[in-house]
Amino acid sequence: MTAFLQVEGLQKYFPIGKNFLGRPTQVVKAVEDVSFATERGKTLGIVGESGCGKSTTARLLMDLSPPDQGRITIDGQAYGKGAGRKPITALRKRMQMVFQDSYASLNARLTIEESIAFGPKINGASDREASTKARDLLDRVGLDPDNFIRRYPHELSGGQRQRVNIARALAIDPEIVILDEAVSALDKSVQAQVLNLLADLKAEFDLTYLFISHDLNVVQYVSDDVIVMYLGQVVESGPAQAMYSTPAHPYTAALLSALPALHPKDRKTRAPLEGDPPNPISPPSGCRFHPRCPFAEPMCAETVPLLADIGGGRHVACHMRVPGSGYPDVRPIVTVAPSPTA
Repeated sequence: MTAFLQVEGLQKYFPIGKNFLGRPTQVVKAVEDVSFATERGKTLGIVGESGCGKSTTARLLMDLSPPDQGRITIDGQAYGKGAGRKPITALRKRMQMVFQDSYASLNARLTIEESIAFGPKINGASDREASTKARDLLDRVGLDPDNFIRRYPHELSGGQRQRVNIARALAIDPEIVILDEAVSALDKSVQAQVLNLLADLKAEFDLTYLFISHDLNVVQYVSDDVIVMYLGQVVESGPAQAMYSTPAHPYTAALLSALPALHPKDRKTRAPLEGDPPNPISPPSGCRFHPRCPFAEPMCAETVPLLADIGGGRHVACHMRVPGSGYPDVRPIVTVAPSPTA
């Protein structure tokens, strides 16, 4: 089956420091050669430590930060700069984003109605049509239009503001919605309500989600497939349940083993992953994870692992898992139990 959303070779370097000629002396390699795909109607989870490039990838997809390289294709149509590609303005009609900070992402001077109706208006809807749509979407996200239509963002709770942001994202009828830590700032009870709302809206509007989060339990609960990022690169991808039960990359296994234990006897006395991520200005040679990997061999510091197909729709960038890679002892993937649950 052809992928509905396909991202190929996405890259973004941020220059820092300048010499006397005004040229950058160093760059932060925030995102490098990131590629992934998902089918229509699916939810793709994106996980990793803070600073791994999750949110930067989302901003690149929306062109909020222009990518240095890369190709974004939706349903066979390429978007961005270059021959045969449609402009980013056309992409944004098909893909919208919900941000983590529900207050900062709303204009404090606009009423809730004006915030939601703004998108339809700039896309040609009349004032009456935009207002009707705003009221309808407020109702669909569980907020009474008569109560909320004239309010301002500061009059709403965090959960209510995030519902408004979801309604605003849906106002121009997108096919893809990027959710960047959209529930991480909410209380657990409110978080559950918003997650259930997102599931209902996905089914109702036939949406495709990109769900970015550091909460692995939430990602498992909502995602069909997952990609794991480390220091700006994808190190593993595949179906969520298979990855959670049998992580192939040592970094993925470390992330999952860091989940809170459900029973006191299962508590760990030693951190599953030690040390901090390397400096993205000067990332390690070879495999970027090798300085923190308990299975690293000399070749891991010399050769960059490719994202290899290991079957079952899964891909991993690890010499240890790929026969013929040169790793002295290629190891099978071992099932971990129990699998974490939301």
